[in-house]
Amino acid sequence: MLPTQTFGEGRLVSFEIVVFYVFAAIVVFSAFRVITVNNPVFAAMFLVLTFFTCAAIWMLLEAEFLAVTLVLVYVGAVMVLFLFVVMMLDVNVVPMKEGFVKYLPVGLLVGAVMLVEMVFLITQRYFRNESFPPPERVAADYSNTEALGRVLYSDYLFQFEIAAIILLVAIVAAIALTMRRRPETKYQRPAQQIDINKADRVRVVSMPSSAPAGAPTRVDHSGGQS
Repeated sequence: MLPTQTFGEGRLVSFEIVVFYVFAAIVVFSAFRVITVNNPVFAAMFLVLTFFTCAAIWMLLEAEFLAVTLVLVYVGAVMVLFLFVVMMLDVNVVPMKEGFVKYLPVGLLVGAVMLVEMVFLITQRYFRNESFPPPERVAADYSNTEALGRVLYSDYLFQFEIAAIILLVAIVAAIALTMRRRPETKYQRPAQQIDINKADRVRVVSMPSSAPAGAPTRVDHSGGQS
């Protein structure tokens, strides 16, 4: 265990608990700013901060593999892609906020219901310290990735395969939506562009030559003009 310090009336608070509450406060603040900030780019940056702080909390729980995966997948790939898309689209947030006051009561009602459900679940006996004790300390050569792989491919193999099939269906659907043809969209067909010959593009015609308008006439000494 980490060293503890005494606060107040003899209560022992470990340094790990202090760090956890600091990270938890950052997560709550950044998540709140994600839904309240005006600029979508700033919202994406606050979401990146939320993911980083959640990864730090997972590191405190000795889930190093999940923490690294969260940073690499969500922060390094998904959020960067989302950030670039938002910056390139230049989203106009003014029309989005026109109905904010109109739907505010419904949003507050849904948020209150979710809050009551979360409080009801957390205060039950299933979420007490007896059911979820602190993780036991392991040796330095303990592999979190190996333990996760053993559980994932043995106890939860069926669920893992179902998740893989769902992701495969999502990929196929995304490709199908991208490849669909729209009548109003112009497409470039390289095969038709290179499958041409000179007769299809160039036509040589024979035309009699004539003097341009306004050009001076040439006097023929034989008695005529040309």
